[in-house]
This record gives sequence, structure tokens and C-alpha cells, in this order.
Amino acid sequence: MIFHPIDKDSWPRKPYFEHYSNHVRCTYSMTADLDITLLRTELKTNGIKLYPALIHMIATVVNRHSEFRTCFDSEGRLGIWDRMSPSFTIFHEENKTFSSIWTPFSEEFQTFYDGYLQGIETYKNAKQLFPDTNEPPNTFPVSSIPWVSFTGFNLNVYNDGTYLLPIFTIGKYRDQDKKVLLPLSVQFHHAVCDGYHAGVLFNELQELAEGCKCWLAGK
Repeated sequence: MIFHPIDKDSWPRKPYFEHYSNHVRCTYSMTADLDITLLRTELKTNGIKLYPALIHMIATVVNRHSEFRTCFDSEGRLGIWDRMSPSFTIFHEENKTFSSIWTPFSEEFQTFYDGYLQGIETYKNAKQLFPDTNEPPNTFPVSSIPWVSFTGFNLNVYNDGTYLLPIFTIGKYRDQDKKVLLPLSVQFHHAVCDGYHAGVLFNELQELAEGCKCWLAGK
């Protein structure tokens, strides 16, 4: 993993970053349905879990675009990670708590899936919020609320406005008009992501859902 500092003076986004960081500090959430009809069918056919497939899709799009990998590092420098991995929540049914763990991202789904299953097995009985003390700094958060098929979700981060990475929340899928629709909410920081970038993210996720036969087969 490599962190590339941004030279603000030559950065085309500088005026937008400064405006939405210093003058009108602004984050926004967008919720949209993903049509996972074909994806769910293919996953069931191959005995693959839905949650890690969705996480892999999200991480794939995040790693395609620098806007979703822009943040401050531990030294307070603004920059872009060359590669990011997902940090995601797992639920503990026995006491209704959750833990946040991570899996290294791989473009090859099976490699990522094997890592996901290994992580679940390792931390399935963990009682800590962050049981893996070796999580690297180049991760981004994904969580799931599989009990509610929401139409909107707003996450409020109370800090000094320096958390720039997108935050993903997956909802409960539902059957509608002979389709299987899954709500996904993403919180963006306007300093680094505009509505255009949000549109790119959701559209590319839908394309991955529709092209699932290829990437599930490693093609």
C-alpha cells in the first residue's frame, strides 16, 4: 500500500476542496436500489454468500476511482491510497453486538472470498468492536442492516470534518415487480466527491451486479 500526497496547488479540485472543507463543510448521503436479481440467482447456484459478494463489488469500484480513496493519513497529509481494502461488520447473534474486521482486497473474487471466510471463522466469537489489531490504515467501512429495507439512511459523523472516505450501509433486499432490489446508502464528503462521482459509483455497482457471471467465474 502506498499513500500519494496531493499537491494542492496543482490539484484541479483545490477550490472545491477548500470550499466544502472550510466554508460550507458538507457531507451528504445517497440511497439507491441495486437490482440484484441475476446476482442473487448466480450466488445461490454457486453456493456463495451475498454479503461478501456485495463487499467485493463495492471494493472493486472504490479501487477504480481516486475520489473514493482520498483521505488524510496519520500525519495529517491529504492524499490518495493506491489501493484500499474493505473493513466490514459481522453480527454476533448470541449477544446482539457486532465486530468490525477486514479482508485484503483482490480483484479475483475467489481469493477475496476465501479471505473473507477465513476472517469470519477467526473472529466469529470475538466480543471486541475491533478484534484485529493489525488492520492497516488503507481500509474503508462497510456495514449491513439486513433487518430493514430502508429507503433512506443518514449517517452523522461528529468530528472536525476530516473523514473523507465513503461509508457504505447495505439494507435488506426485497422482491418488487419480479425483481430483487437491495438498498445501498453511501455517505460522501463533498470536499472530494460530487454528485457525479456518486452517480458513477452506483452505476458501476449496477453494472457489476448485471455482469456477475463473468467476475464470479474469474473472467
